[in-house]
Amino acid sequence: MIEILTGSALNTVQDLGRPRAMTLGVARGGAMDAHALMMGNALLGNDAHDAGIEIAFFPFRVRFHKRVSIALTGACGPVRLDDRLLPENWAITVQPGQVLAIAPPLRGARMYLAVAGGIDVPVVLGARSTDLKGGFGGFHGRALDKGDMLDCHPTAMMIPEGGYGLVDPPALPCAEKTVVRILPGAEYEKFTPQARAALQSGIWSLTPSINRTGYRLDGPSLDLAAPLGLFSHGIVPGTIQVPPSGKPIIQMADANTCGGYPKIATVAEPDLRLLAQSSVGSIIHFVETTREEIVSEMRVQALRSEQLAAELASLRRKLIPWRS
Repeated sequence: MIEILTGSALNTVQDLGRPRAMTLGVARGGAMDAHALMMGNALLGNDAHDAGIEIAFFPFRVRFHKRVSIALTGACGPVRLDDRLLPENWAITVQPGQVLAIAPPLRGARMYLAVAGGIDVPVVLGARSTDLKGGFGGFHGRALDKGDMLDCHPTAMMIPEGGYGLVDPPALPCAEKTVVRILPGAEYEKFTPQARAALQSGIWSLTPSINRTGYRLDGPSLDLAAPLGLFSHGIVPGTIQVPPSGKPIIQMADANTCGGYPKIATVAEPDLRLLAQSSVGSIIHFVETTREEIVSEMRVQALRSEQLAAELASLRRKLIPWRS
């Protein structure tokens, strides 16, 4: 069992989400930085879709009530197991009674706590992710609170004492700015030439109005060339909408499944995690890319993930299973 010692409206149980439920009007959801969660699961030999804890509010503390292997990935900052400082992007076996304390990150914004076997919560609409808007999935459909007790699926394997970590962890945004690649949206040509130019040349910053549904940006006003009326239409994570204020909104993991604001661009799927790891006030810079470039990169990333999983599986086969 895992006991939550600090509550927050932002820390939730997440997996890779519900993409097949979007036709029902249900948000895709899942980890904001899915790649980081997948790496944590890979370190433990879990399935890529196993659920972990997405930590977006710090400090965060948990107490373990049984021996289990864990992994921490994503944002980087001070993490202590009792009085021991752990390396970044690390997997280790914890003992009953030990307390894990995670301080605010020095780089990045979200950290992921994966547990061997995966967090044991019910599957709802094909996933274990928490849907905060709908109030279902995860741990009773809500954020984790002080005193909550989570269990994980049984597993016999324990990683060695001292643990191991990622030599080449997923990249985090640089301190100066977050560079995000985009593709033109459906209504891109409906905006003025000045607005289209400002999208890439303007200085954008993340406002405090950010959550798992969307990120509001501050910067130049993106104006339409003429008034435009649209029926509500399908949108996905990464869609950049422009409301009447002219200030763009980027749909994130819990994106609405439809909306009527014009769409000037779409964030490339691999770069959504960079936005997820950016904090309030971060400077965002958009750069246009091509579909071919992004598809090629996603294929390479998938191949690297498979190779890492295979290497870790080979390592674990040399370990001695632990039996209680």
